[in-house]
Amino acid sequence: MTYYYQFLRSSFFLIIGVVVLSSCVSLHDGTMLPSTGLNSANFNYVGQVEGNSSAMYFFGIGGLTKSSLVGNAKSEMMRKFPLKSNQAYANVTVNFKNSVYFGLLIERRCTITAEVVEFFK
Repeated sequence: MTYYYQFLRSSFFLIIGVVVLSSCVSLHDGTMLPSTGLNSANFNYVGQVEGNSSAMYFFGIGGLTKSSLVGNAKSEMMRKFPLKSNQAYANVTVNFKNSVYFGLLIERRCTITAEVVEFFK
């Protein structure tokens, strides 16, 4: 009987140790979207802009869909740097970072970055 209890106790501490040591994980994913054609020398770089959005999930429940995160990040980017005439976003990248805490809580963060170019006549 004591061997059985020692086995249960050892297993319990092993499981707790694995959960604690592997409690935080981050995964990154990103893509570069097709954007404005910059194949001739008729533009100037104005700057770079970034938009962020995030959502929290508990046991995979809650938060926003992936397309909603992208839409919110894009809206923030456009609010930070509204385009003027003859300007466009170029070299747009969409990056995702998923962080897992204790295997229960997941944070998904979306970041969109773009360069702003201004075309001249």
